[in-house]
Amino acid sequence: MEQKKFYTHSEAKDRLIGKENTPERKNYEEGVGLFIIGEAIKCARKEKKLTQEELGKLVGVQKSQISRIENGENLTFATVIKLFKAIGVRVNLEIEETGKFILC
Repeated sequence: MEQKKFYTHSEAKDRLIGKENTPERKNYEEGVGLFIIGEAIKCARKEKKLTQEELGKLVGVQKSQISRIENGENLTFATVIKLFKAIGVRVNLEIEETGKFILC
């Protein structure tokens, strides 16, 4: 019987996405980070029982822009701060030396 090879999470990312510090891996890590911020915005919006359209009106953008932001697209720090202020949520953002960030 053939033995199966098991990989750690890091090994799997290296094999499937690319080794650390490669352009492919950096793009992946950045995309994951933006997705997490978008999800945090979506969760905060839903906790405040706001629709995307209502949040858009609070910050002066269309519903479609809120949708893109919640999907991790078109994100800037200024936009993130503006959205969380509009929702009334306090956020701590920690940026590590590794270039990764933690949203609390």
